[in-house]
Amino acid sequence: MTKIKFWFKAGAVALLSLITAPAYADLSEILASGKVKIAVGENFAPFSSLGDEGEHVGFDVDVAKLIAKDLGVELELIPVTSKQRIPYLETDKADLVIASMGANPGRAKSIWFSSAYAPFFSGAFAAEGLKIDSISDLAGYKVGLTAGTLEDLELTENAPNGTEIIRFGDNAATRSAFLSGQIDVIVTGNTVAAQMAADNSSLDISTKFIMKDSPCFIGVKKGNLDLLLWTNVFILHKTLGGDLNTLSEKWFGQPLPPLPTM
Repeated sequence: MTKIKFWFKAGAVALLSLITAPAYADLSEILASGKVKIAVGENFAPFSSLGDEGEHVGFDVDVAKLIAKDLGVELELIPVTSKQRIPYLETDKADLVIASMGANPGRAKSIWFSSAYAPFFSGAFAAEGLKIDSISDLAGYKVGLTAGTLEDLELTENAPNGTEIIRFGDNAATRSAFLSGQIDVIVTGNTVAAQMAADNSSLDISTKFIMKDSPCFIGVKKGNLDLLLWTNVFILHKTLGGDLNTLSEKWFGQPLPPLPTM
């Protein structure tokens, strides 16, 4: 009986040490360091892109600034591509990723997600005259998208035979390909298509079909529970206080719609 009790206690202590051992930079360490490292999209207007003065601007950038202000720390912005978002969290190059990132079960194996903070849906956009009503109609067309995005995952899995999928390294390259006529269809987010139309008044572009409603979530390194909880309180506070709605009006030209919570 004594031996059983000993091993039970030893096992409990070992388990407790695994649970409590900090293997990552937690909220208290961010506060102690006086700086929060937030990854934003390298070039994905209106969420984040290089402004006229050489600094990144956009919805995500403004959210990052609000987070740093509420934490009372300095902000270090880290521009990333779509493929870099999760690895930067996993390797502690960023404390948070605010880069128009959608949540799915695959990504949730690697990182944690906050509640949604911004609206977004992905779809296919092309010239008005093209007869495309669903993903099955993409056969025979050159379809451009940004590698590593949810659109890439969705199209790779469901595109019909005969669809020529052309992947680009970032959203700027994808947009340029559509504007220059290299691709027939661009699969991207609604805000990207709206920005393209706003910047090019003569552009012939219309929504062909909605692929997936995928609001944006903030990425947190797995295990960093205190930072995740703080981030969710931040989103709730800025939603109820109207700050996120103000940013939505500023960058998307529309009020903030109801968004899901985690």
